[in-house]
Amino acid sequence: MHKYNRTLYSLIAILVVYTVSFVIFIFYSISNFAFADFYKRLDLRRKLVAEEMLNEGPLDKNFEWTYEYVENLDKQQNFIVEFDKNDRIIYNKGLAPELWKDIDKTGASNFKIANKFYSTNVYIKDSKTYLVGVSAENYFYEHHLAYLRNLLFISVVLGVLFVVVVSLLVKRSFLKPINGIINDVEKIGSENLFLRLSETEDKNVLNQLSRTFNRMLARIETSFETQKNFISNASHELNTPLTSIIGTADLALSKERSVEEYQQSLTKIISAADNLEKKTNALLLLARTGYENNGTNFKPVRIDQIIMDADLTVKAINERFHIKTDFTLLPEDSMKLKVKGSQALLQLAFSNLISNACKYSTNHTAYVALGALDNSVIVLIKDEGIGIPAQDIPYIFDPYFRASNTGNFSGYGIGLPLARNIIQMHNGKIKVTSEVGQGTTVRIELPTVNVL
Repeated sequence: MHKYNRTLYSLIAILVVYTVSFVIFIFYSISNFAFADFYKRLDLRRKLVAEEMLNEGPLDKNFEWTYEYVENLDKQQNFIVEFDKNDRIIYNKGLAPELWKDIDKTGASNFKIANKFYSTNVYIKDSKTYLVGVSAENYFYEHHLAYLRNLLFISVVLGVLFVVVVSLLVKRSFLKPINGIINDVEKIGSENLFLRLSETEDKNVLNQLSRTFNRMLARIETSFETQKNFISNASHELNTPLTSIIGTADLALSKERSVEEYQQSLTKIISAADNLEKKTNALLLLARTGYENNGTNFKPVRIDQIIMDADLTVKAINERFHIKTDFTLLPEDSMKLKVKGSQALLQLAFSNLISNACKYSTNHTAYVALGALDNSVIVLIKDEGIGIPAQDIPYIFDPYFRASNTGNFSGYGIGLPLARNIIQMHNGKIKVTSEVGQGTTVRIELPTVNVL
């Protein structure tokens, strides 16, 4: 933010310097033009004075300068000086003595003293040297140019104020949504990763930033929930085989036994360990899917294959779970089952939904049906379990929320939010309907892709 402020202030300073420099250039150019033009007008009148003087013959003290066709300049004064080879004045009419030192005695000269402009030149007539000159005040310089200077100064001040005010307003209007994003981001932590930044339909950069950040939050939330889901499943599902192993070993060591009894105990331990390995591998598979391929690197995958893989995973985690899959509604064209997505993530979502259906069902059985529409594939996951109270339905996708009637079941309330995030990452829809004591049905709809 400080870097942005420095950049903004630097741009304002550059714009102000450029504006001031431009105004100074304009004033300097107009001033030079005004001076040059006025000197030309003075030169013209000086030439007319000299021509009249040269045509009148010898200079005398009563000589008067007159113009019949050229109007005088403001406070115009004409002067003539005769001087010798040593630059000593022989005759002077109209020239202030103190100006003699500023005049070029060898040729033409133009100069300015205070508000008065002078044009002089040296002429030779009848072997005599004369200096003829004209002085006048520049009315344009004295009045119009001063007015232009004041006008440009006021314009610069107002322009600088306008630039500063507009820049600050633009800064505030631009930074306001950024500050809003910063405030929203600061509210998001590991305990409320479900929060999202507000988005609109606009295609501006900030909205794209919010959308990108929300997608990143969805991936992070999926990873966090996968980790917690792994811990939850591991603590619950690994407890049974571990208890069996420990109990069998304790029983075998409680007293001296025959070789056959030890062999039977070791066989039970090996069987429980084998079951433990299967559960561990299945849980690790679920855990990895939350970290791998959870970006936008999606490709066409078949939903029926994902459902079958999820069935195997759920059964490997808990051998008491049963899944009955109905494929009678499958389309003849298997390509209609193709969706663009991550096979690992979708398997994670369906594994969680199927596992929940089995866990909350009295017979530990989940019913899965798969069908297809013109542009989407439909998956239904149903159980005949305890159901969800109507007042709890609006909150079932909130992280860590558990229905009020699940006190006798283990869990952390992260399975459904995890599945929802994955389905939404695939531009899909998920809907849950339930009735207490009758069971719950989860409907998932995912858009299909055309594969050539």
